[in-house]
Amino acid sequence: MIRVYLATKILRDIGSKNGSSSKDVVDELKSIKGVEVILGQLRDLDESDFLLIFGHDCKHIKNCDIVVVDARENIGTGTAQEILIAKYFSKPVITILPKNSYQRRANFEINGKVVNDWIHPFVHSTSDTIIEDYKQLAEWIRKYSERKLKVKDIRIIDKSIEYYESKTKQPKL
Repeated sequence: MIRVYLATKILRDIGSKNGSSSKDVVDELKSIKGVEVILGQLRDLDESDFLLIFGHDCKHIKNCDIVVVDARENIGTGTAQEILIAKYFSKPVITILPKNSYQRRANFEINGKVVNDWIHPFVHSTSDTIIEDYKQLAEWIRKYSERKLKVKDIRIIDKSIEYYESKTKQPKL
């Protein structure tokens, strides 16, 4: 059994422009044989006890096998944090991020340059794979379970700093 934690905006708050919601992703995951879906926000806990809620979600991320991020729309603060918590626990992160969405733009002009397929650097760098459609989940989960692909962990932060320093000739701090 592969346990998949779905990191997304709170389901009740999603009213997508394209008519889809994370319920589509949940249904797709549930249709994959051998997958158990864990939803952090479906809990019968005191929502005013912030450390309790944070601990609940952290425990589920720690105990899952894969984290799936629904980034078809702008992700929230909690989802961004869940990605880093996944890296802390060395969990693979599959991000659903279609072209021309909030964190991924075609021909994006930034600082006077045009980037053909711009992906938010924090999303790109902390995701183990980016897929455009939730229907690609089954294939990636199958490949992961068969080969146990290499997963980025929290060291991606230090590796990125080293890369920056080497590319910009910045002194090491």
